[in-house]
Amino acid sequence: MKTGLQDFLEALQEVENFEEFQDATLKLRDLLGVSHVVYHWVNSVGERFGAGTYSTEWVDRYLERDYLRIDPVIFGCFQRFTPVSWKQLDWSSKAAKAFLLDALEYGVGNQGYTIPIRGPKGQFALFTLNHTTTDEAWERLIARHARDLVVVAHEFNKKALYFENQKATQPSVSLSPREATAITHIAKGLSRSQAAAEMGISEHTLRVYIEAARHKLGAMNTTHAVARALSLGLIIV
Repeated sequence: MKTGLQDFLEALQEVENFEEFQDATLKLRDLLGVSHVVYHWVNSVGERFGAGTYSTEWVDRYLERDYLRIDPVIFGCFQRFTPVSWKQLDWSSKAAKAFLLDALEYGVGNQGYTIPIRGPKGQFALFTLNHTTTDEAWERLIARHARDLVVVAHEFNKKALYFENQKATQPSVSLSPREATAITHIAKGLSRSQAAAEMGISEHTLRVYIEAARHKLGAMNTTHAVARALSLGLIIV
């Protein structure tokens, strides 16, 4: 393994919270010189969590459009146990083509490489590199790092499982009425502007409520916070 990646893995093993976990995706992105690094997993009770470098705008768009239903990366990798280049996936449907065009518009690169990971008790995770480049350059980059990336992906997953075990021993969480309302609106698929309008507040104030809820729930992002709130019965959709 190359020195830079070895140093990164040693640092990843020292990560203690979700903020540091998220920061690790940024550091790996810069180390590899790619556009995006994303780690996404579903835990043993079906909660979905993610960390990565996609823009907040794209993450919100993905959730609002419910792209999980048609994402060829999700469907293609669920049927595989080995890493896959996005070029190998089925993008032939009209919905998939529209999804890809939308993703490109929001800064997702034209090349992708995803490693599916299966953990204990039904856990399913995906580790993805994404970049904008030519087919030839992408193939060279992946060939150079392919073996090391499998190790990195599983180290991310080990850390995710560590957080899940930690979460199981944490004391109960409660949200204020406004925090719960804000998270509920997001869970129902409202955009931030729509949620703010429903609550009669500014988007800035909405963000304050969402961030407060996220910290209470020990979540790394809004999607994670929604999943945690639902699983704990703190909101009903």
